[in-house]
Amino acid sequence: MTQRKWILYAGDVLSIAVLTLIGFATHGETDVAFLPRMGALFVPMILSWFLIAPGFGLFQRETTSTPTQLWRPVLAMLFAVPLAAVLRGFILNAPVLPIFAAILAGTSALGILIWRGLYFLWNRRAS
Repeated sequence: MTQRKWILYAGDVLSIAVLTLIGFATHGETDVAFLPRMGALFVPMILSWFLIAPGFGLFQRETTSTPTQLWRPVLAMLFAVPLAAVLRGFILNAPVLPIFAAILAGTSALGILIWRGLYFLWNRRAS
């Protein structure tokens, strides 16, 4: 596996982690006591993302090196979030609120778009 692919994987994980922290911070929940709840969102997000993303070709060079393909990670995230929200609901034994899933989908899609856009720019410069 190439170094660029590892950077892409690590960046995806890091962007989801940053989005999770930002989400909890907006609710004033950044204390260590909230780590289990953060994990209850972060782990399903990672699982869902890495289950859905390959189906959209998000780790193929043709997709990551073309700016017109930046819609793919956004759409993949919109598919990954509902699965993550349901998994989170199972972990917490709590209902899945549609407004939570909608906001999570929107912010996650924006976050992954920003990361993948930055990756595209870096990848183009490195080539």
